[in-house]
Amino acid sequence: MILRNWHLLLLLISSISIISALVAEYVFNLQPCELCLKQRHPYYFLILICLLLIFFQNNYKLLSYVSIQIAIIYGLFYAIWHVGVENNLLKGPAGCSSGLELSKDTGDLKEQILSQQVISCDDVVWNLFGLSAASINTIVMLFIFFINAIYIIKYYGFKKEKKII
Repeated sequence: MILRNWHLLLLLISSISIISALVAEYVFNLQPCELCLKQRHPYYFLILICLLLIFFQNNYKLLSYVSIQIAIIYGLFYAIWHVGVENNLLKGPAGCSSGLELSKDTGDLKEQILSQQVISCDDVVWNLFGLSAASINTIVMLFIFFINAIYIIKYYGFKKEKKII
């Protein structure tokens, strides 16, 4: 049942993920860091691909599901990196720091500090049962990755040859 309607479940999961992130950002004012924003990209792509699969059901299905797998690998890279940064195991990108330029004038430095909102990638601003949003996102993406792989193998994998006696 899950595999037969996989594109619909994938659309639902992706939509819930994006809506949750946007509600957290715009309703609860939890500003995302650079890695948080990068983790949203695959979901936007998955929503687009799933909508295309709904309207053009039999065209390019295998290509669509392989594209989904590649997008999830991209998302997993950033999700795992973000979890590593949050746990001080990995270093975050330059965009996760203040990015202040060297200045000899204190007035210029003060203006830089006041004009930039610094969202650090290693700060966990929200968690559920001790899991950060990046950790939950990693789990969701791993789920999508494995179910999508099972779908590809089941419907497009190697077929056993029948022996004729």
